[in-house]
Amino acid sequence: MPADLSKNLRDLTLRSHRVITPEGECAATVKVRAGVIVEIGNYDSDEGEDLDDLAILPGLVDPHVHLNEPGRTEWEGFATGTAAAAAGGMTMVVDMPLNSSPVTTTVVALEAKRAASTGKLCVDVGFHAGLVPGNESEIVAMLDAGVLGVKAFLCPSGIEDFPAATERELRAVMPLLAERGVPLLVHAELESPTPAMRDPRRYADYLATRPANFERDAIALMIDLCRETGCPTHIVHLADAGCLPMLREARQAELPLTVETCPHYLTFAAEEIPDGATQYKCAPPIRDHANREALWQGLAERTIDFLATDHSPCPPEMKQLAEGRFDLAWGGISSLQLALPAVWTEAAGRGHTLADVVQWLCHAPAQMLGREAGIRVGVPANLVVFDPEESFGVCGKKLLHRHSITPYEGRSLRGTVQRTYLRGKLASSGDGIAL
Repeated sequence: MPADLSKNLRDLTLRSHRVITPEGECAATVKVRAGVIVEIGNYDSDEGEDLDDLAILPGLVDPHVHLNEPGRTEWEGFATGTAAAAAGGMTMVVDMPLNSSPVTTTVVALEAKRAASTGKLCVDVGFHAGLVPGNESEIVAMLDAGVLGVKAFLCPSGIEDFPAATERELRAVMPLLAERGVPLLVHAELESPTPAMRDPRRYADYLATRPANFERDAIALMIDLCRETGCPTHIVHLADAGCLPMLREARQAELPLTVETCPHYLTFAAEEIPDGATQYKCAPPIRDHANREALWQGLAERTIDFLATDHSPCPPEMKQLAEGRFDLAWGGISSLQLALPAVWTEAAGRGHTLADVVQWLCHAPAQMLGREAGIRVGVPANLVVFDPEESFGVCGKKLLHRHSITPYEGRSLRGTVQRTYLRGKLASSGDGIAL
């Protein structure tokens, strides 16, 4: 641990009737010394601050975030993105390799990204490398430089300097990742021709341009390559519940395969999206109500491992809100600050517990990344004080993301983050580490 960091670590004692540990929910006292959890004792003591029924959660981990700096800081940036993350109870996020400029497909670009983050981070930030045609020789150096995963698109990314990887690049790199135990993260859509939109303002027309078979074909390919190479393979932002049977079979075969979905796929449904409402555009697209409920079932049975935001902001004009054209609008939903209450709102309504939510938003993503997390002795004291009962109405202008556009605007969500501690200290700018 760097000397300049260790001097800022704090001692802290908190107690609550609702402490969420890896073993579940309990009443407990959590003691922190020099930024590390040193004891989890009985609640019945006079030590520290009594939070009563406010819950103590571990800091959340989001392995799929687009912070867009350097080069596209007008889209987001380290300062605003990590401030929103901390306000939402996250203490670690991992930045995706595209939407910044340059994209993170070389060690030089990786170091430029780390340098750009200096002094701006409210939470810890890790980095994924990108796999594109022609950069296979850079992957080893980026792994040696500490990237936590390697991201590939199987379809156009929307960024010209981050083209789709082909099966040739996948076959070249997956055996190497298998040796290192580093995950390949895959945007799993394989495109095939579809009819042009008759009305680019109709959400149903946009949905038809990215049908379920795009995801199913891509995931079938990745299951085959995972089986062949033994590479840890992670499917990002699963939207199509029709993929769950083959994913379930892959799991039963004990393939090193993990899957995430996103809060927006678990909250919204295609039938509810008004025409012209481009704030809902993302890729893969939000599908129908029955699909949403099937995704919840996949999460409950752990065919889907965890949740990530795919926080993907852009300047307001790129959302084409005035024209409402889905063919022209940037696809991405900003939700770093809202992920925890959005998930808790929907989860609680389906009978899930806070321990389930913590599994999906902390323990499982940290495990995929090979990082320590959770409320347990010897782990950094990344803690969240959360009121699971307080509700609020979403107002985009009050969020800390750089831009206020959100499909959650006006929605009533349950659960508010009261405080976020990073290594025992209230999270603030400059406290985070570039991992």
